[in-house]
Amino acid sequence: MGLATSLVRYLIRNGVSYEVVTHRITPSSAAAAHMAQVSTSRMAKSVVLKDDTGYLLAVLPASSRILLSHVHQLFQHAIGLATEDEVRGLFWDCAPGAVPPLGSVYGLEVIVDDAIWYSSYVYFEGGDHLALVKVSGDDFRRLLPGARHGRFSRPATPASRSAWAAALA
Repeated sequence: MGLATSLVRYLIRNGVSYEVVTHRITPSSAAAAHMAQVSTSRMAKSVVLKDDTGYLLAVLPASSRILLSHVHQLFQHAIGLATEDEVRGLFWDCAPGAVPPLGSVYGLEVIVDDAIWYSSYVYFEGGDHLALVKVSGDDFRRLLPGARHGRFSRPATPASRSAWAAALA
């Protein structure tokens, strides 16, 4: 499949230098980071959320789990997870589960966890399960105009990390 066409256009239009890191097919962002020998703390994963007004993209480290209660506090109303069918419709040029964190490409508001917002460089899914995109932290923040940031994740437990490690075996 390759990198999502709309993502590549957005990177070029914004004059962003990026590196593509290929890896074997993986079932998750954390597994992709592991396979590509990238720190999961610098690997941005995307979680699509929804509320009564539409959709929102939450971006956090692959090493973490989202805390919806913290997202609720940031927005002062209930927000839940989008369905797989909804995600497929929004990210039409991406493989399921390989959502890039750049919501502007797809017309979505973005919130970014501080644990990834302040990184000096960031890796993320490029729209398929075979390649990661690496950009500088400055470019990552520049590619997310108007994004809010705050704390809404916590590190994943060892049990959840071992589940994806077992999937690679």
